[in-house]
Amino acid sequence: MEKIDSIGIIGGGPAALFVVKHLISENVYPNTIYIFEKSTRLGAGMPYSTQGAAHEHVANVSANELPELPETFTSFIKRKPHKDYEGFGHYQEINEYKVIPRLVLGDYLEEQFKILLNDIRKHGVQVKVCTETTVTDILKKEDHFEIITNEDDVYECSAAVICTGHHWPKVHEENIPGWYDSPYPPSKFSEITNHPVAIRGTSLTAVDAIKTLARLNGTFSEEKDDLVYTLHEESNNFSLTLFSKRGYLPALRFHSEGSAFSEGWIMSQDEIFEYKSNHGGFVDLDYVFERNFKQPLRKKNEKFYQEIKDLSIEEFVEKMLSIREELDSFELFKAEYYEAQKSIDRHQTIAWKETLAAFSYAINYPAKHFSAEDMIRMRKTLLPLISVIIASLPQSSYKEIIALYNAGLIKLVSVDDESYVEPHSAEGIVYHYVDSEGDKKTDHYRMYVDAIGQQPIQFNDIPFKTLREDGTISSGYLKFKNSDSGKQQFEKNSKNILKIEPDNFYLRVDGININDHFQALDYYGKATPSLFIMAVPFIAGLNPDYSGLDFCDTAGKRVAHSLKLNIIEDRILN
Repeated sequence: MEKIDSIGIIGGGPAALFVVKHLISENVYPNTIYIFEKSTRLGAGMPYSTQGAAHEHVANVSANELPELPETFTSFIKRKPHKDYEGFGHYQEINEYKVIPRLVLGDYLEEQFKILLNDIRKHGVQVKVCTETTVTDILKKEDHFEIITNEDDVYECSAAVICTGHHWPKVHEENIPGWYDSPYPPSKFSEITNHPVAIRGTSLTAVDAIKTLARLNGTFSEEKDDLVYTLHEESNNFSLTLFSKRGYLPALRFHSEGSAFSEGWIMSQDEIFEYKSNHGGFVDLDYVFERNFKQPLRKKNEKFYQEIKDLSIEEFVEKMLSIREELDSFELFKAEYYEAQKSIDRHQTIAWKETLAAFSYAINYPAKHFSAEDMIRMRKTLLPLISVIIASLPQSSYKEIIALYNAGLIKLVSVDDESYVEPHSAEGIVYHYVDSEGDKKTDHYRMYVDAIGQQPIQFNDIPFKTLREDGTISSGYLKFKNSDSGKQQFEKNSKNILKIEPDNFYLRVDGININDHFQALDYYGKATPSLFIMAVPFIAGLNPDYSGLDFCDTAGKRVAHSLKLNIIEDRILN
């Protein structure tokens, strides 16, 4: 394979790891690979290092669900047992269906990255790793990029792959006592909290905050098959209140019949092109729902399929969420635990949940070809259900939350869409909301943790100023199929709707515009063949759901394949 000059990978976490994996699988061997990582480690990224986890935090995946890497997780533990973690001190103790502590998973990913980098070096590639290095700007030149670091060093690369991962900006955290813009890194919580704490959200991010704060203020102990939580004497006033717009707790892990995620689930680019050419230039959400949810479900559970086969997306979501709205959140949480435990004990999947999780993965790729109407439908209707179901909360985390609930120390408050938080004049925050009874509330808390999870980054907040200003990257937009519906949305909210004369309307979505190869699209909608965006917060507008390591694996493969095609095209032209 002919060599390309150099590739600059900005970010050295799991996304970068899978890019290197697929450069090798696609036989793409540049002269040099530069890896720029702001921390001291490669491979672990934020979620699987001390930047995003402590000893108590577990991943929501098990060893059997990990994408393929040079070495299996079990083999890694055999070589490097983690004696501080029960069940991971010796490879014979490993249960491949058991969730992995996040810090252990980070060590595994770091080790796999080392193996991959050694492998690619054997093919004559120079690997230059720049740790403790932040990329501050990227400049596109005629035939290369200039990558500028916080030390004002400039590196020339013929291709750039942005893999910067999670982003947790600090807005009020360092200016308002008691206000935390995220639970990360967990090490910032180091003292007891002898007063009630408000947590915004019920996502896995919120669970991270719960686990850390609970341990600072009390202890969990086992009694028979249950956990019991006991407060420290100096934390008698500690409690947790979760605020959620929908009032749902995350669904629990259940037995999964193999990997739900594979390229076979995704509409191929040829299929997308053919469908669009026959359907007015769009892929229809209803078609994807039929193709990637209903039909796979039919193969797994004919009885359940017959119950929902004639339901629209809206009707299906209403059916699935109705029980959540009828029952107390914690009582439903307990019921779902027993359902999930039965699934695990019997090695029987919960077909509709497994299929919906796979659907949420598959929907990423055609989503950028939806009409604006379908994107609005999906975000309003389908994503709230998906976000609950794909959480896959580990059973150990459930037991801790229920121990807090049984001790009367955690509650969930359902709030309205107009709820908001403002700084208190002395300390902490005031939460303004209308409760489920319709009563207006203003509650003061001395400590507040925003834990709604990773949010998309707006275009103007993308950190690479020159790429924004010279039009190399552009905001994401989706066209309205029907100009009347576009006009209605424009009259309602012109801020997020672009009108192009005479009657064309476009919905602005968060972040950057990309194509199916993860190549950035410029101001005119033209792809920059050698600039790839894999940073999830940058592309969440057009990739509405993503599935951690599986997403990195699939995206990394597409990036490497595109680089390979670029080499072949250059060879033909020259």
